[in-house]
Amino acid sequence: MPQNQVITCRNFHSGTWHDATGGTIERRNPATAELVAVAPRSSAAEVDAAVASAAAAFRTWRKTLPADRARYLHELAAACTPRIDDMAAAITREQGKPLDEARGEVRKFITALHYYAEEAQRVFGRTIPNDVAGFTSIVEKEPVGPVAGIVPWNYPIELIGWKLAGATAAGCTIVIKPSELTPGCAQILSECIADVLPAGVVNFVHGDGSTGRALVEHPAIAKVAFTGSMRTGQAIFRSVNGITGLSLELGGSCPMIVTARSDVAAAVKGAARRSFRNAGQICIAINRIYVQEPVYHEFVSGLAAAADALEVADGLDFPAADVGSLTMDETYCRTLEHIADARERGASVVAGGGPVEELAPGLFLRPTVVADAPDEALVMHEETFGPLVGVAKFSDLDDAIARANAAPGGLAAYAYTDDTRETFTLARELDFGNVAVNNVDAGIMNAPYGGRRESGFGSEHGHEGLESYLQLKHIRLRHGAQ
Repeated sequence: MPQNQVITCRNFHSGTWHDATGGTIERRNPATAELVAVAPRSSAAEVDAAVASAAAAFRTWRKTLPADRARYLHELAAACTPRIDDMAAAITREQGKPLDEARGEVRKFITALHYYAEEAQRVFGRTIPNDVAGFTSIVEKEPVGPVAGIVPWNYPIELIGWKLAGATAAGCTIVIKPSELTPGCAQILSECIADVLPAGVVNFVHGDGSTGRALVEHPAIAKVAFTGSMRTGQAIFRSVNGITGLSLELGGSCPMIVTARSDVAAAVKGAARRSFRNAGQICIAINRIYVQEPVYHEFVSGLAAAADALEVADGLDFPAADVGSLTMDETYCRTLEHIADARERGASVVAGGGPVEELAPGLFLRPTVVADAPDEALVMHEETFGPLVGVAKFSDLDDAIARANAAPGGLAAYAYTDDTRETFTLARELDFGNVAVNNVDAGIMNAPYGGRRESGFGSEHGHEGLESYLQLKHIRLRHGAQ
């Protein structure tokens, strides 16, 4: 597919594509402002058609043998492999990340398909002894039903994969509502699905917030799986039917603690990667760093140098760039607001601090480090979701942990220390769903991933990511005389 082609998106259900009647949404490249995709603005009636397709397919898919579901998912992974570059180019043009990073995202999507293909065959029930002779109780696990998958724009293909692979491996069908900012890559994915999966197992419906509301409120949806902002997640929590299943991954302000007993160079390298990858537009990006006084200046100067060394560029022209454009005006403006707020509160900008003028009017910001950031600064308690990180010093480890835990969300936290006692103290006292010590990879495919408090509930990744699409059934059998 030519990289400059405008992608025309259509709803996909019942195994084929459908036009919508509610108008269209245009998506422009945030790096160049060129038109890259046109998607339908789907109505409630069009959502209903997609859900009806999923509900009809569920009657058969739920009975499909796990080994056959596994085969389908492996085949879908194989069908997607020749389209890696097509999907990656669409991601870069719509979302802004560098092309090499976008390719990595699509490969992670394929990894999720293979992983859950195998997990589909590892769903086990149990047999329970009764307290009365002649009875046996069997506990089985069954798919919950048609699922609504609402996915964000920052990892538009990989995050589809978490939901699509886990749900279909469990025997559910799914209706996916891609972000209106990244419809084109989802269109390419639907073309791969059309060649492999039975009609109605995976469906796509495009649109804006009203489309998403119609989907999550639909009475035939058995579970809503959402990844996105706290604000939207809270709105979904209030709007879903009280008996509809729900999992929410809502991000949060993720902290890092660096103690005096750490490998400072390793901590700097990890902080630079996890603070600025994807221009900071990651739910588990490092937003705020607490550094113990004896190594504070060494760390700050190292991180400032690392941030300044990152290459910021158009991700299509420079596929190996470190940082691409931001995705939308909202995150661009919020990042600048947080930088200005930190300055006003006495923090020092030691790297970056503003736009990349030579790439204007693209949404490019320099990776920014603010030192001596007070706890009241927005960057130290709100999720910026841009290429900005705040750094503050601490003396007492308990104080650093308390400050790290003070934000309302609890998705991921990071720590660097070479002291065994500090390692286990940090791992146990940081109140987050994911804690990474001496590394910045808080989420891996074969371990559960989810947040606490205002960062949501439920798990993706791991076997738990499949189990969340299952429900229990107790079967009590009488088979002998009492």
